[in-house]
Amino acid sequence: MYYAYKYRLKPSDADREELDRHRDICRQLYNHTLYRLNEYQDEHGELPSMTTLRSELPDLKQWWDGLSDVYSKVLQTVVERLFDNLNSLSKLKENGYGVGQLKWKPPREFRSFTYSQSGFKLDKKGGQTVLSLSKLADIPIRLHRAIPDDAKLKQVTVKKEPTGEWFATFGVEMDREPPDPPENPEKCVGIDVGILTYAHDTDGTAVGSLDLSDERDRLEREQRTLSRKEHGSNNYEKQRRRVAECHADLRRKRRDFLHKLSAYYAREYDLVAVEDLNVKGMMESPSNSRNTASAAWRTFLSLLEYKCEREGTHFVAVSPRGTTKECAACGVSTDKPLWVREHSCPACGFEADRDANAAWNILSRGLEDVGVGHSEGTPVETALPVDTLVSAKRVVEAGSPTLKKRTASAVSE
Repeated sequence: MYYAYKYRLKPSDADREELDRHRDICRQLYNHTLYRLNEYQDEHGELPSMTTLRSELPDLKQWWDGLSDVYSKVLQTVVERLFDNLNSLSKLKENGYGVGQLKWKPPREFRSFTYSQSGFKLDKKGGQTVLSLSKLADIPIRLHRAIPDDAKLKQVTVKKEPTGEWFATFGVEMDREPPDPPENPEKCVGIDVGILTYAHDTDGTAVGSLDLSDERDRLEREQRTLSRKEHGSNNYEKQRRRVAECHADLRRKRRDFLHKLSAYYAREYDLVAVEDLNVKGMMESPSNSRNTASAAWRTFLSLLEYKCEREGTHFVAVSPRGTTKECAACGVSTDKPLWVREHSCPACGFEADRDANAAWNILSRGLEDVGVGHSEGTPVETALPVDTLVSAKRVVEAGSPTLKKRTASAVSE
């Protein structure tokens, strides 16, 4: 399997200047390659191959001062990056999206470069761990978690964040394969995500949403201060970094919460059923789009999917249509406005929390879609066991010690 491990670099001032210089040379090469691609297409009526443009690199070094200072594999990955972007545009066009053309990259939009296959290694120098980059420097790195001994380092991407911090992301390949999902899953769970309660599952656990109101208030204050600075001045640049730090703080806290929650469900259960939400369409709604964006449901589902694959857990994404309206006991649909938080079935009299009822419907559909064996207590017709309390038995606040205890084994990504 292929994994990514991200670590923070601690470069000196001289190293920062050299990193920025290499990054800018890669940016200029990207723009030059794009120019050559368009020129070749005008002359020959077709796009050149990646090999054609990559073969021009040795001749470029004859007249381009500074190009020889960058490791050859890094220059090759810049050309590959251009063609990867071109392929992405082609796929969007095939799917019916209106796409334009690739544009030249300004400095703020080209923030990374990649060492592939060779030219980098982790080493010990002066009592600390350093990342040795060929033709660049030995940069101290903070290895906050160990890379497995059986892992093969395939590449490393060095990136500068808007805050000015530098990070290294290692592409790691491991020989071991993930375990196969069980044929007869015993521990199955359905998860209904929301805003007031982030996750409500069929085990009766309700996880509260992450409270980031203080961080958002700070971000808005710093943005207002930035709007009063003269664009391009030193004070503007200092304030821009403060705004970037606020964005990074929000992003880190949100992703930490989502990583721990998704890892918990992937490791504790044999089958996880969720809704296949159209988050993009929900974001276009005129109401509540900010809370929808802050919830980051699509990110949560993506993290949960790959972690379920890693842990050998069934991951099932079912249609969300009618999961809130249908009764988990008898299947009769009842219209419920958003402000109605309790489910009360007029047909069978079944009463439950709105989100708990939806979670049971999600689990029922998940079991039906997978078509695997299951315990007698969870028949295919309905996953709701007899005489089960479906209101929240445990209400867990995001970031609370209870959640941290339950996800202590889920800190790895």
